[in-house]
Amino acid sequence: MQMTTLRQEVLFMAAFAAIVLAMPIWLDPLGADYPDLLQKFAIYGIFAIGFNILFGLTGYLSFGHAAFLGVGSYAAVWSFKLLTMNVIPAVIFAVILSGLFAAAIGYISLRRSGIYFSILTLAFAQMSYNLAYSVFTPITNGETGLQLSLRDPRILDKAFGVAPAPGIPFPDLFGTYMNGYAGFYFCAVLLIVCFFIAMRIFHSPFGMTLRAIKSNQNRMGYTGFHTRPYTLAAFVISGMYAGLAGALLAVTDPLAGAERMQWTASGEVVLMTILGGAGTLVGPVIGAGVIKYFENIFSAYHEARLHEVFSFLPQSLQDFAVAITAPFVGEGWLLTLGLIFMLIVTFLPGGLMEGVRRLGSLFARRKTKKEPDTLRTAEARAHEHG
Repeated sequence: MQMTTLRQEVLFMAAFAAIVLAMPIWLDPLGADYPDLLQKFAIYGIFAIGFNILFGLTGYLSFGHAAFLGVGSYAAVWSFKLLTMNVIPAVIFAVILSGLFAAAIGYISLRRSGIYFSILTLAFAQMSYNLAYSVFTPITNGETGLQLSLRDPRILDKAFGVAPAPGIPFPDLFGTYMNGYAGFYFCAVLLIVCFFIAMRIFHSPFGMTLRAIKSNQNRMGYTGFHTRPYTLAAFVISGMYAGLAGALLAVTDPLAGAERMQWTASGEVVLMTILGGAGTLVGPVIGAGVIKYFENIFSAYHEARLHEVFSFLPQSLQDFAVAITAPFVGEGWLLTLGLIFMLIVTFLPGGLMEGVRRLGSLFARRKTKKEPDTLRTAEARAHEHG
């Protein structure tokens, strides 16, 4: 049985990796095959997977994960400025620093649960945003944001004799610049690694303990089980995922600003997780992809483009179709997203993955029903020939 489970996990990971790495191919018909958007799919997929480890497994709803996203971005840019343009130290530095920051915030916030925990995390995130925006300006460069410059020391690059590139330097992986499809595949590989780690957590005794905490934490406390170390560990792991996502944002676009720490970024990852299916493995990745697709594709539509889309209609019907659809695209893309989110929460409380499960169950029932009918028909034919 254990071998079967291991084989299923290997096949599942192979399928997930193939789908992620082939994104430039199968997203081409949807107009979402350009590198910048593919990078966002992978980066915010990592962000949502990490958030799901906390919210999906333990039930603790954090509204402050944008703080760790911002810390990861700032840590990565400072690594580029002080150490080297190689992305490996930047990613490691960002994950460690965001993990330490998550441990400090989680140690305080996890003294409460429910709505009080959510409010505490939101308060810490807003404090972090304000500190980055106005107080720690020598570190964050305030509203302008932290950027690279030619005067940065880059100690390791100079120590190893790495020749500086002409103009403003760009992050690289041993000479390969992290822009375009190279940047996407770097993010995609890390997404696959993060997904694998999350899968192992889900199927481990630690993951089962987190599910038990979500099911009934009070009962576990009455039995003498101390849940705080487990929830803190989940919070720290989730924060490290967010820090990695923040570092990758800086890797693909080497700047860091306080806007990445706003509460709206925390709300966005909550929507991604719920939309795809909290507590599932693939759901948050799908939710992140859906939201980023709407943000970047639907927001690009304007009236002139809508007229092109409906150009096959007579002029009067074309104007009517444009007038009806215009409020839902362009600047109104959030209205479309809100309607989709409302429909999914109403009819699919488990997110898009619940819809997938329902379709699978429907096909399974039809197959089960069809097999006895086929068997009865075969028996009848045999009886006739007999």
